[in-house]
Amino acid sequence: MTGVRDAGVPAGTVRIDPLAPSHPGRWEDRHVVVCHVDRAPVPVRLVAARPPERVTEHFEVHRPGDRLLVLHRLRPDELDDDIAGLIAGELTGLVASAADFERIFTGVVRSTISDPLTAWSTFYANSLAALRSPAPAVDAGVAPESSLAAFAPVHERALAEVRGYRVLDVGSCFGFLPLRLAQEGLDVVATDHTRGTMGLLGAVARRRGETVRPVVADARALPAADRSVDTVTAVHLLEHLPAGDTTAVLDEALRVARRRVVVAVPYEDVPEPVYGHLRTFDHADLRALGERAGRPFTVSDDHGGWLVVEVG
Repeated sequence: MTGVRDAGVPAGTVRIDPLAPSHPGRWEDRHVVVCHVDRAPVPVRLVAARPPERVTEHFEVHRPGDRLLVLHRLRPDELDDDIAGLIAGELTGLVASAADFERIFTGVVRSTISDPLTAWSTFYANSLAALRSPAPAVDAGVAPESSLAAFAPVHERALAEVRGYRVLDVGSCFGFLPLRLAQEGLDVVATDHTRGTMGLLGAVARRRGETVRPVVADARALPAADRSVDTVTAVHLLEHLPAGDTTAVLDEALRVARRRVVVAVPYEDVPEPVYGHLRTFDHADLRALGERAGRPFTVSDDHGGWLVVEVG
């Protein structure tokens, strides 16, 4: 979860129940404690006996023992997927794994608003609003995953590439794209290997009154019949998988789709580990995947790379 669009199991991914109870203003597990300075009833600054390891615009980080203590004052209106960029940018070197990245991300959301479902519903509402905002001026070959507004053109392109009425999205993570597709009147199945994230998507969708069917699934073995959906989308998924899984995932998508498979990847010089990226792609890599599919395909560069395979 946490800004990661994945299926399969990236190294370092943890299983977090995003809706599990916690103390007001505080979220923790045995590795990380995240506290909202103004909302936690305990004066958390007294927990740290030593000077902070880092103070940034949004965070103050301590290590009072074996756990990392992260303090913040983010407001409810600041809860959206851009938190990922704040963590990655301001806590570089302190957050060395995708696992701790997930923990801190979850902790920030949960410590800002006490009720779990309200906290995440606020996060979804803010994120979806930002994804409909105009993108800032960025290099057209790059889709910075730390910026929702910059990712908005990726969603617009994905929506434009869909054919037919029934869509299966692979590696949905929080499910922003499936929710957007559902808002356009499409019949959408969202899949991800992470049970907690799919449960969260279902709970939030019900509260929002939107119809998305979340399914826990391995992208290499989708629980769907041959040619059972019109379009399969895999948007910013493949970079999270070992190279050996890429063809298996594409083959599954081709099996399930009856009209089109849409794949999008970011272009990076090196994989970004805090987002759980394991490999990079370029135009030539996507073309090789298309040629292997043995069907008509196009490859284009637009805020990253796109492979669109025509199935039938």
